[in-house]
Amino acid sequence: MKRNLISTAFAALAISTMAQDIKQVTVTNNSGFQRTAEPVAINIDEAADIKSAKVTIDGTEIPCQLDDIDGNGVNDQLFFLTSLDKRQKKTFRVELSSKTTQNTYEAQVYAQMMLTNKKIKSSNKQDLYISSLTVDNGTNPYWMLHHHGPAFENEMVAYRIYFDERQTVDIYGKYRKALELKQTQFYPDAEQKASGFGDDVLWVGKTFGVGALRGWANNAPQMLQDVDKRTLSIVSRGPLRTIVKVEDRGWNPLYPESCNAADRIDMTTLYTLCAGRRDCAVDVSFKGDVSKLQLATGVINVKNSVEFSDNKGLRGCWGTDWPVSEKDSAGHKRETVGLGIYIPAAYVVSELPANKDNYPYVVSPTDSSLHYAITFASDNETFDGSHHSSKSFFDYLKQWKKELEKPVTISVKDL
Repeated sequence: MKRNLISTAFAALAISTMAQDIKQVTVTNNSGFQRTAEPVAINIDEAADIKSAKVTIDGTEIPCQLDDIDGNGVNDQLFFLTSLDKRQKKTFRVELSSKTTQNTYEAQVYAQMMLTNKKIKSSNKQDLYISSLTVDNGTNPYWMLHHHGPAFENEMVAYRIYFDERQTVDIYGKYRKALELKQTQFYPDAEQKASGFGDDVLWVGKTFGVGALRGWANNAPQMLQDVDKRTLSIVSRGPLRTIVKVEDRGWNPLYPESCNAADRIDMTTLYTLCAGRRDCAVDVSFKGDVSKLQLATGVINVKNSVEFSDNKGLRGCWGTDWPVSEKDSAGHKRETVGLGIYIPAAYVVSELPANKDNYPYVVSPTDSSLHYAITFASDNETFDGSHHSSKSFFDYLKQWKKELEKPVTISVKDL
C-alpha cells in the first residue's frame, strides 16, 4: 500500500506547461455506506509550476488547496474534500493555472509551532512562531518549544508531537466544534475552560500515546535516540488539511547498540489531519537498507481501560485517567478517552499482549514505506458524531477500518 490511508482518492495529473489546464475528475464511492469529508488528493507535475487551482461541481466552486509536499518551492499536490452517498459518483471540474493567484477559503484546520518566549509568563500568549526546526545529534529542544513541538487541529480534534527522542503523539479534546489552538495554545486558562474550550486529555509519559513510532531492538521498543539530525516542520497549514513532517536523518536503527555509517537510515513521517475527520494519517518513508528493519507502535494503555482488537491490525481502548502528572493535577479533572490505531496487515509483524504502558505492535515497512492511521475521541464532546461509551467508540473503529480498506476511486480526463 503506497498511498496515504486517509487521502483515499489519489491520482496523478499529467499537467501540461500551458498557462491553464482543465481536467474532469470523477470520484466514485464503490462501497455500500455513505462517506463524509472524503479526502481527494491529486498529484501535479511540478514542471507545470501550478500557482492556483479552482474546483467546481455543477458550476459551484468548492474549497481546495495546493501543497508543496516535498518542500522544494513548487506545488505538487491538489487537495479537496467531498461527501458521497453509497454507490454515488461525483464529477468535478478542475482548473489549474501557472499565472493566477490562489483563491482564499475559510480555514477549517490550523497548525502552530513556536519557541517559548521566557519574557511572556502566560501559557496561551506565546508569540515566537516558527515553521521548522532542526537539531543535531544529542540536542533536545523539548523544553525550548512551547507545547513541546508542533500542534495541529480541525474543529473536532487536536494533536501535538513531542520534539524529542519519544516523538510521542499527544491529544487535545474538545467540547464543541471550533478551532481553538490559536487562542489556547494547548494550555487554556481558567477563563477559557469556563467558557467551554477544550484541553489536554491524555497523559502520555514515555508510552506510544496515540500511535508514536519507535525503534524495536532487544525485544523491546526503543526511543529514537542517536539521530544525526532531527527536524520537525509544518508542511501545510490548510485551509482543508494540515501536514506535519518529522524527519530523522541518519538514525541508528540498532540502538542501543552502535552502528556503522552505512547502517544509518533516514526516516520521514508525515502526519495529515483533514477537516471534518477525527483520524490522522501517518505515512512513513525510508532511505537506506530497511530489509530487516522492525519498528514498534500502538496506543497507550489508559488506566483501567477496556481493550478492543480484531487481531487484524485494528486496535483500540476506552478508559479514564488524569491527563497530567500528579504534581500538575490542580485545575484538571480525570478524562475519559477512546484511542484507536489501524495498521494494514502487510506491515504487521506481530500484535503483542497489552502491558502496563501500551497496546503494542511490531511492524515492518514494505517497499521502503509504512502507512497507518490513528484516531481518538474525548468523552467531553457534545457535537454530532461524538462517543460516550466503549461500545460506541469501538463500533466507530470497525466502520473506520471498513472505510480505509475500501477507498473511493477517481478518474481524470482532459477537457
